Amino acid sequence: MRPDDASTGYDADPARDGVRDRAPAADRRPMRVLMVLESNFPVVGGGGAESQVRTLALRLRERGHRVTVLTPLRDPELTPARIARHDGIPVLRIAYPRVRLLGSLVLWSRLLVFLARHGRRYDAWHVHIAHHLGALTTMMGRRVGRTVVVKISGWWELKKGLLRDDGGVVARVGQRWLRGAHALQAISHRIEAELLRHGFAHERIVALPNAIDTRRFGVRPAPGADGAPTAVFVGRLVPEKGLGVLLDAWAAAFPHGGRARLRLVGAGPLEASLRAQAERLGIASQLEFLGHRADVERILAEADFGVLTSTIEGLSNTLLEFMASCLPVVASRVSGSEDFIVDGRNGWLFEPGDREALARRLEEAVGQGRSGLHRLGRNARSDVASRAGLDVVVDRLLALYRGADPARVDAPALPPARN
Repeated sequence: MRPDDASTGYDADPARDGVRDRAPAADRRPMRVLMVLESNFPVVGGGGAESQVRTLALRLRERGHRVTVLTPLRDPELTPARIARHDGIPVLRIAYPRVRLLGSLVLWSRLLVFLARHGRRYDAWHVHIAHHLGALTTMMGRRVGRTVVVKISGWWELKKGLLRDDGGVVARVGQRWLRGAHALQAISHRIEAELLRHGFAHERIVALPNAIDTRRFGVRPAPGADGAPTAVFVGRLVPEKGLGVLLDAWAAAFPHGGRARLRLVGAGPLEASLRAQAERLGIASQLEFLGHRADVERILAEADFGVLTSTIEGLSNTLLEFMASCLPVVASRVSGSEDFIVDGRNGWLFEPGDREALARRLEEAVGQGRSGLHRLGRNARSDVASRAGLDVVVDRLLALYRGADPARVDAPALPPARN
């Protein structure tokens, strides 16, 4: 496998879309960035880490930089080409045998060989899931003198990956290697606290969330005559999204139709049981199950507020999309959501699994009326743009890629609630 991004024909103008690299004039050279993923790229339907890789890579390219994605070839339906492309992004896929243990050893060995032979072609390496490949990449980065930024993507690394408490010898070795990264990108303050608990150096941790490209989402005009507000959920219909609690709380808040309606966007194994629950609770007429949709932006433009009832998250991309769409959000107080939602300013928080508190929050949201929800939604868009807007995040990542002190590049804080 040999990367050829030096001859990919990139002709991106750094001033494209009116955005220039905001580094000091003395250091605006185009960067070559290697993004390392533990999972497939792309994935059907998109995952959180994979979606972020695509979003960041496209924006970096627009601004005149070059990005290559390095990933295992886990999906046999993907092209096993030495160099593939996705949306113009070069993708290098490492093939390996589908044999337990042997396959991992071959994959790890081929990763190390690639980094040793070709890693110096890139100015910085950005790891997007802090697992085995991320630990090996960090270790090799120190050996060949490359800046490595490691992103902690969410609960999986903390509960099932190298950062879990009962990980054994392999996890301890992996954590030691990860500690050698130039910067550890914590996408929420709760993840930052977990890293500190695991002994990671405070001065290497950057509180920097996922990025949202607000250009995808229009600024909604103020609604006309008030009607019944529409709530929307977007995500997989799986247990960790807390949808059973949502339906129970909805029935408690709105036992009779007419006050509000709820649209559920997404598919998953719980759909049949959720439909049956809605019938049993007598709220089926207030709900719409829309399934997986490719036009999520349009669905959000038709809503008045978002609901996220997850029991666990890292930082929900859906939360950022809701806020970018001018939707205030009723959200469970989990990692990420608690960093962005300010009660009474851009949404409402409740403790995960608390049906009564969720019902009260839903009533409070609907009680604002459509015009009141729109006002809070404007706050939500302003807040997410200032903290997680695509160029806000990219500017800080570029600083890290160039070796800036991680302690100086945290994302800005949200404004306090205004009464």
